[in-house]
Amino acid sequence: MPAVSLQDVSVRKYDSIVLSNISWDIHPGENWAIIGPNGSGKTVMLEMLAGKWPILSGKLIYDSQKPVRDMVELVSNDYSFNRIVSAGAEYYQQRFHAYEAERAPSVRSILTNQLKPVGTVNDNSVMLEPSKISEENLLRVSDLLSITHLLDHPFVTLSNGETRRMLLAKSLLKNPEMLLLDNAFSGLDVHSREVLRNALSQLSASGVTIIMATTATEIPPCITHVMELEAGKIAKVSKIEDFKAKAEAVHLPKPDPAALEHFGLPNFMDFKFALDLRNIQVKYHDQLILDHVNWKIAKGEKWALSGPNGSGKSTLLSIITADNPQRFANDFDLFDQKRGGKGASIWDIKQKIGHVSPELHLYFPRNTPVFKTIASGFFDATGVFFKKLTDIQIERVHEVATLLHVAHLKEKDFSQLSKGQQRMVLLARALVKNPPLLILDEPCQGLDVESIEYFKSVVDAICNTSERTLIYVSHYPHEIPSCVTRFLKLEKGRVL
Repeated sequence: MPAVSLQDVSVRKYDSIVLSNISWDIHPGENWAIIGPNGSGKTVMLEMLAGKWPILSGKLIYDSQKPVRDMVELVSNDYSFNRIVSAGAEYYQQRFHAYEAERAPSVRSILTNQLKPVGTVNDNSVMLEPSKISEENLLRVSDLLSITHLLDHPFVTLSNGETRRMLLAKSLLKNPEMLLLDNAFSGLDVHSREVLRNALSQLSASGVTIIMATTATEIPPCITHVMELEAGKIAKVSKIEDFKAKAEAVHLPKPDPAALEHFGLPNFMDFKFALDLRNIQVKYHDQLILDHVNWKIAKGEKWALSGPNGSGKSTLLSIITADNPQRFANDFDLFDQKRGGKGASIWDIKQKIGHVSPELHLYFPRNTPVFKTIASGFFDATGVFFKKLTDIQIERVHEVATLLHVAHLKEKDFSQLSKGQQRMVLLARALVKNPPLLILDEPCQGLDVESIEYFKSVVDAICNTSERTLIYVSHYPHEIPSCVTRFLKLEKGRVL
């Protein structure tokens, strides 16, 4: 008997049928990777298996007497299905505010569900409800995912990669029979990816069934079968040994040169140095996040910023993008002006920067139409703006949407897109105002291999001028565009 059987299943998401006529058996001992281009239905497939979307037609049969919620655990690639974490993660700049750490629950509290005060003790400290999770089990799972050292940290201070490992730990503490992972390797550094691969191998050996949406280049050793989705239908099913040979072939598309002609030179070029950071320090209580960081970038230079999860990369960028309140306590110049210059506002600085990051993606309003999402880049708003667009700006939105292959999505809401499509739309938002400085923080998270190569070629083409400056963050060397010639690496808040 299959552990799970799908018989001619179709699934509707909002007003669109995303999966059509899916017939698929998952047998005991099998672990599956689901791959496919952006928008092919990978995430919806996992959400449907977890009971998050109703089945429009067909049958989904589990060979178990347990309710699905007690047997299957979904680890989403954002916080959308984690009520506790999503409630605590309220706004984009939250993790950069020291006072948020004081009111946010610790990693330990989230993992053990100790979130409700039930009284006080003699020293007036808060007494939490007893946990059903033993300390032994907590330490076992924390050690498996290398987060033991983070247990007493406020969760809002974690990096993107650290948060992902915390959410996986929370799922593992439920002892699921089937673990569903959505792009689990996104945002993880080299060490964390190896930790995850080893953890999945151990879980598989203990009898947990693993099904993961991933890319052809991120299939861990425990996987036994690969399903390839295309436009919501199964295109091919392979045993892993038969699939590997095919995974090498990658189509490398190039942007249309004619589509790039309208970009031209950036809208602002009157500066010598994009930034000059001098002894930057950021500290939360006793924890030093950035420790005397110096970094000077001349106009036209193309940099890659790297470092392990938690090394301070996003915090450093938050100083540049004016999202961190501790920028006022530091000494730096942006575009040859000291902290933006006399009379210059935050918005004057942001107007010169095109920015995308995992945090921006996480907090972006989901009910915003794609056209407005892209156009909001003109005003550095998160989807909502009240200024009327000029004819030139409207034309620009259409051009950028076409360039990044999202023009056909302009009338849809952001929430209706796949994660990969959402990322392409946010990239279009970063490019739309033709800024002199592009800050692309892990821009390829959630993109399929072909989209990554295409986007790299777009960045190379747009940055093929001495007037445009680039800061590019990625944990994967193959994702860094060829235009990058300079590198800065952080570790524990210091420049290596």
